[in-house]
Amino acid sequence: MKVNGKAAKPSTPVKVGDRIDARLAQRERIAIVARVIAKRVGASVAVDCFDDQSPPRPERSQPDAPFAIRDAGAGRPTKRDRRQIDRLRGRD
Repeated sequence: MKVNGKAAKPSTPVKVGDRIDARLAQRERIAIVARVIAKRVGASVAVDCFDDQSPPRPERSQPDAPFAIRDAGAGRPTKRDRRQIDRLRGRD
């Protein structure tokens, strides 16, 4: 996470006009602070406090298929099963 191009911690103070860059779930998010709030508020109020300038989401070619689904009652995966699942996920 960065505030005005500099690395930031959760306690970094922001002011109106600051640019916040964050990478969430392999997606770049960019927000400009429009209003500073002093306490926690609901999502419907928080949305009015920043201007989202993130690039549009890329189109998905096809929906994700269920991955590594085990039969009900099959118990915990064995060490061999976990290794196979990790290989499928690309976590060698």
